[in-house]
Amino acid sequence: MTTAANDNRLPFGMTPRGLSRVAAAAYVGVGATLFDQMVGQGAMPCPRKAGGRILWDRCELDDAFEALPRDDTRLPSVQTANPWDDTDAA
Repeated sequence: MTTAANDNRLPFGMTPRGLSRVAAAAYVGVGATLFDQMVGQGAMPCPRKAGGRILWDRCELDDAFEALPRDDTRLPSVQTANPWDDTDAA
């Protein structure tokens, strides 16, 4: 099967570098409304302009995601007893 010279589809499995607002929000795991708020607060990058398109740079999204704070409150307590740790039992 041949492809046209102007075929701009990416090979299977490749993620485009420029993402639409909805795709950028999905990429970082939030909804579009929360994504808009995060952009407004500076937690996510501002978009770029490509002709008439507004796109978010996937690499900049990766950097912004890495900079988000971690939620340490969800980690299990280190002092939780585990009956399987007692190897002398039996």
